[in-house]
Amino acid sequence: MYLGLDLGTSGVKALLIDGDQTVIASATAALDVSRPHDGWSEQEPADWIRATEEAVGRLKASHPADLAATRGIGLSGQMHGATLLDAAGAVLRPCILWNDTRSHQQAARLDADPRFRAITGNIVFPGFTAPKLAWVKDNEPDVFARVAKVLLPKDYLRLWLTGEFISEMSDSAGTSWLVVGARAWSADLLAATDLDESHMPALVEGTDPAGTLKASLAARWGMGGNVVVAGGAGDNAASACGMGAVRGDQAFVSLGTSGVLFAANARYLPNPESAVHAFCHALPETWHQMGVILSATDSLNWLEDITGRSAKELTDELGEQLHAPSGVTFLPYLSGERTPHNDATIRGAFSGLSHQSGRAVLTQAVVEGVAFAFRDSLEALHAAGTDVSRVTAIGGGSRSRYWLKAIATALGIPVDIPADGDFGAAFGAARLGLIAAEKADPLSVCVPPATAETIEPEDGLSQAYEDAYRRYRALYPAIRGVSS
Repeated sequence: MYLGLDLGTSGVKALLIDGDQTVIASATAALDVSRPHDGWSEQEPADWIRATEEAVGRLKASHPADLAATRGIGLSGQMHGATLLDAAGAVLRPCILWNDTRSHQQAARLDADPRFRAITGNIVFPGFTAPKLAWVKDNEPDVFARVAKVLLPKDYLRLWLTGEFISEMSDSAGTSWLVVGARAWSADLLAATDLDESHMPALVEGTDPAGTLKASLAARWGMGGNVVVAGGAGDNAASACGMGAVRGDQAFVSLGTSGVLFAANARYLPNPESAVHAFCHALPETWHQMGVILSATDSLNWLEDITGRSAKELTDELGEQLHAPSGVTFLPYLSGERTPHNDATIRGAFSGLSHQSGRAVLTQAVVEGVAFAFRDSLEALHAAGTDVSRVTAIGGGSRSRYWLKAIATALGIPVDIPADGDFGAAFGAARLGLIAAEKADPLSVCVPPATAETIEPEDGLSQAYEDAYRRYRALYPAIRGVSS
């Protein structure tokens, strides 16, 4: 058996697969996010351990014999978070998360140093790890002076599991400290934030062994000795492993809290001017590009809170048939935006409201706004040299057929729906655990799922969607100076 642990923003998922990659069981435990100020987003690392204990404990209660047969564990996690430890390994402050934008001034300062884009192949976004450390140095100097190690969230979980300070390439590529093409820490970029390689974990590939489960935890969970913990991956690369998007012609769209348009690459293709992320993949000698929007299903969750109707009720109200855009436009910039604007201070907006703009019209505008944000990412990928001819849909929002029809029509490409099964980040992490434990061939393990259905663009609405996308594109520059 092989266990995948996915440390997300809203919870931890534990998923168990067998040697044939059949999902045996899964369990989850919830996490909360603290937002003490506008633009802030934090979690206590101790809560990650509690949630992991809960999720694995539920697997032990329901499938004790299967859990006991675990030979490998893979890790997936929310990216970019700054988990700061002192010399004794104690946490110094709450982790600053990926969707925290407080460090936008520090990010702009670092991004103005041409070495960052040249070495990492990426803009220094406010959500990345390096500007968070610069913010801590500027605002919490006593904390910064005590920092001995900086870990990404899943790698703090690894420390608890194994006692090892280790990270891997896909997650580390999102720190603004990695030489992404050469897959190594940059001493120059670390020095630019008053750090050095002693503050960083060791680096391995996501498919490599990266520690062994502590005997105390193995005993608590009923496992034997020598359980290998794989390098793992950042959540998007782990999802790609779960979806089999590991070759140069494969892509997926993820409708989660944030939204991702992900394309695997056989070579390193940086183009920071397009605001596309160019990162290492979890497999050796493989990279990927992705456009990222910060509020995908989070936009519908916001509307859910406002209206008192569940997200499912809201999208069900739209029906199955795709409608022409109503003229109401929504910008999903509730937490700022990455691709293509790299704007931490922009905020969301509705435009074109009238007395006739009821709840269903607002829902339709939110769904279309997120679809158009994915279109922005598609255009940015094209500018970065990657052609995407079709995508597979994953994430909670992919359960809405209306949303998938809107995305297919906005992007002008087919959207594949995978056959029933769990192919997300936890499954990808379990695959990495299998590869590391058994020294298996990554390409033989990370194969795509069967396609259950393909949603084609609705040609009859393509022009209406193009017109609506032009309105959407014109709205950002119109409000940029007044919305921050």
